[in-house]
Amino acid sequence: MTRRPSAFARARMAIARAIAPDPVRRFDGASGSRRWDRGAHFGSVSTEALAAAGPMRSRARYFYNNNAHARSGVEVLVTHLVGTGITPASKTTDADVRAALGTAWADWQNVADADGRSDLAGVIGLAVHGMVVDGDSLLHLVQTPRGLRVRAIPAEQLDESKTADLGDGRYIVGGVEYHADGTRAAYWVLPAKPTQTEITYAPAVRIPASDVLHLCAPVGIGQVRGVTWLAPVLLRLAEIDGLEDALVTGFKVAALHAGFLIDQNGQSDIPYDADSSGLVDGMEPGSLKRLPPGLDVKFNSPQQAQQSTEFLQAQLRAVATGLGVPEFMLTGDVSRANYSSLRAALITFRAHIERLQYTILIPQVLRPLWERFVTSAILSGNVNADGFESNLADYLAAEFHPPAMPWVDPLKDVQATKAAIESGLMSRRQAVSAQGWAIEELDAEIAADAAREESLGLTFNAPKP
Repeated sequence: MTRRPSAFARARMAIARAIAPDPVRRFDGASGSRRWDRGAHFGSVSTEALAAAGPMRSRARYFYNNNAHARSGVEVLVTHLVGTGITPASKTTDADVRAALGTAWADWQNVADADGRSDLAGVIGLAVHGMVVDGDSLLHLVQTPRGLRVRAIPAEQLDESKTADLGDGRYIVGGVEYHADGTRAAYWVLPAKPTQTEITYAPAVRIPASDVLHLCAPVGIGQVRGVTWLAPVLLRLAEIDGLEDALVTGFKVAALHAGFLIDQNGQSDIPYDADSSGLVDGMEPGSLKRLPPGLDVKFNSPQQAQQSTEFLQAQLRAVATGLGVPEFMLTGDVSRANYSSLRAALITFRAHIERLQYTILIPQVLRPLWERFVTSAILSGNVNADGFESNLADYLAAEFHPPAMPWVDPLKDVQATKAAIESGLMSRRQAVSAQGWAIEELDAEIAADAAREESLGLTFNAPKP
C-alpha cells in the first residue's frame, strides 16, 4: 500500500517546485518545445543567457554552416562592422609622437596575430564573427619577445560552468570573475585549444582581465555572457528549411508522371509490378506499372500551397529584420529594389552598424587595444614620448575611423558632402573620418602627390593642400 505524503510534505514539495529553476528555457532558440506552449515569460537576462548559451551556440553554428541565408546575414554583419579594419588616429598634442604612433600602429597591425595567420583586422573579424554566431568571444593580449600580440579565443573556452562565491564580495559567474565593486577581475579560460581533436579535462586557467578583451553585445542590464545574434530567428530558419524541403519534395512528386495497367479480368500472363500487398515500388517518371486484377491506384491530391513564394519571401524578410540587415543583402535579390528603396535601407543599416561600432566594438576592443599598444610601444622605447606617465591621458587619446559605408549614388553623396562643408555644416575632418581616413594622413598624401606631380611636370585637377 502506497503511503500518501503528509500535508506538510506536500506543502514543502509545492514550495520547492515554485522556487526551482524553470527547466524550459525562455530563449526559443534553446528550447525543446514550441514557443507558446508554456506561456510568454522571461526571467533574468543574465540567467537565461547563461543557461541557453550552449544549445543556441550549437544551433547557430549549424545554421551558419548549412543555411545559405544565415551565412549571408552573418557575413554581411561581419563585413560591415570590421571590413578592412577600424583605424585609430592618435589625438595627442605632440605632433611628433602622433606621427610616430601612427607609423608604429601601421607596422604592428600586420604582425599582430599571435598565430601568424592573419593581420589585426583578420583577428578582430574572427572575434566579431564569434560574437555574432556564438554570442561572445575573447581576445587574449599576449606580450611576447617580439612585442604585443593578439589571439582570438572561442566562446566555449570561457568556462561557462564556473560560478562561485569567493567571499568578501568577490564572485565568479559563467567563467568571469568580479571584484567586490562589480568590475571584472579575471577570466577563467579552459586550456584546450580549438585545434585539439581530443577532449581534455584540464581545469580552467585564470587570466587577468587586463589581458583579455571580451566582445559581447548585451541584450539586458547585468548580462555576463553573450547570446547569439541568430537567437530571434533560429526557429524561423528551421521552419524555412522544412518549408523548402516540403516544396522540393512536392515538385519531385509532381514530376513522377507514371501510368498504370490494370488487368480487368485476371487473364493476362504478364507479371505484375507489385508485391503481395499490391504496393507498387520503383516508380520512375514515364514508367508503366502493371497491377493485379481488382486493384486500382488512386493518389490523394493535396491542395498546393498557395502563394508559397510570397510566404517564403515574408519569412526571409523576418530573418533579415531579426539580424538587422537589409533584405536584399540577405537574399542577394535586388529585382524589386530601386534607388529610393536601396538608399532608405542603406541609411537605416548604416545607422545600425555605426551604433554597434561605436557602442560595442570600439569601447570593448579597439580603445583598450589602442591604449595597451601605446603603453607597450612607449615603455619599450619603440616610440619616444617625454613625460608619458604625467601626461597619460593626452598620449592615450585617439579617434577611430571605421571603413566607409558603400554609397548608392557616389556623385550625389559627394556633392552633398561638399555643400555641407562649404556651408559650414560639416568640417573636412568629419567628412574624411566618414570615409575611414585620418585627415592628417589624407593631407600628407595629397601634399606628397602634389610634390611628385610638380617634380615630373604633371598637371591634374586634384585638390591641392
